[in-house]
Amino acid sequence: MPEHLMGIAEIAELLGVTRARVHQLRQQGALPAPYDSLAMGPVWLRADIETWARETGRIS
Repeated sequence: MPEHLMGIAEIAELLGVTRARVHQLRQQGALPAPYDSLAMGPVWLRADIETWARETGRIS
């Protein structure tokens, strides 16, 4: 996957959580909206996820 995009697995790795937890966050509306959706699932811009994670205290 290009470095500027992230899927569920990449977000889980960044946050240090399971993929199931990322799915929960998405269902709760806690994650930013995906950039697009592919056959493999939703994808986000890395910058959007990193900004969100910093703003919510999930990463420093």
